[in-house]
Amino acid sequence: MTEPAVLPASTSVMIRHNFETAHRLPHLGGKCQSLHGHSWWIEISVTGDASEDGIVLEFGAFKARIREWIDTYLDHGAMLGERDELAAALTAAGSKVFLFGADKPSSGLDWPTVENVAALLWRVTEEYIRSEGWPGVAVTRVRVDETHVNAAEVRL
Repeated sequence: MTEPAVLPASTSVMIRHNFETAHRLPHLGGKCQSLHGHSWWIEISVTGDASEDGIVLEFGAFKARIREWIDTYLDHGAMLGERDELAAALTAAGSKVFLFGADKPSSGLDWPTVENVAALLWRVTEEYIRSEGWPGVAVTRVRVDETHVNAAEVRL
């Protein structure tokens, strides 16, 4: 008789997604004060106790919800700080604009730095986990690549 398999204490699952979005950082000066775009890549990991059937959370719903949020609010738009003087003009022109510091859930994240984009997506993922009631599941890592050589990562 074989022993039942022992499940690890916790298991992580990770999703990847990409989106195209412009941003600018006028408070920094230099070349990043100009509106410019990136092909952003994200990786989000969540960790929890796997159920008896080996599931941490429903993977398809997790991917769909995070991708839907990104596609709705960030993809093919502009990420600006709420104090950015370009925000009103781009909004008036009918452009999609996500205002860091103003739009939910970016309170306290004043500018769309790669670090703040990672923090924003951490918050979005936490809210999803809470809304779905996945007990014992936590966000453990969010990595955002704004270029092939520049990235930020937030970890638990």
